[in-house]
Amino acid sequence: MRICPNRLLLFLILPWIAWSGWRPHDAVTWWLETVPVFIGLVAVGIAARKGWMMSKLALVLIGLHMILLLVGGHYTYALAPPGEWIKGWFGFERNHYDRIGHFFQGMVPAIVCREILVRNRVFARRGWLSFTVISFCLAFSACYELFEWLTALVSKEASESFLGTQGDVWDTQTDMFMAGLGALFPCWC
Repeated sequence: MRICPNRLLLFLILPWIAWSGWRPHDAVTWWLETVPVFIGLVAVGIAARKGWMMSKLALVLIGLHMILLLVGGHYTYALAPPGEWIKGWFGFERNHYDRIGHFFQGMVPAIVCREILVRNRVFARRGWLSFTVISFCLAFSACYELFEWLTALVSKEASESFLGTQGDVWDTQTDMFMAGLGALFPCWC
């Protein structure tokens, strides 16, 4: 019996969801940070039901991105241990775990978007494909930053742990830059 790769992703992510949701640092922040995981699982499930199988590369990257989000949700991005390790190794003043997350926020949607556009033969010329993928990812990143801003306006307490700016006045711009670099990555390959 062969298991559907899309469903395999669900079974591999469920233990991470259980771990991440068990006594997170901040419950509200956990929900804010992990909602994209649940949206992604629903989207992959719907795609599987309609017969759309993502490539193994896309599924692995989606899974890694979900794990990254779940770890960030559990600890908050500013306190995530992998970011603390990197901070110590390189002597950074802040935890850059969120930068890794934003790089993935550009790269993973770029892989998925590119796969969808190529399979559906949307563009006759490759140049438009890369331009559209990068534009989509930058727009997605900007929308996410606007959502963070709106959350900060609504809830002062949730804003610091959710935004995780760590005193960086250029945090929003750097986040979008990292997403842009992530979106460029598949276009170089």
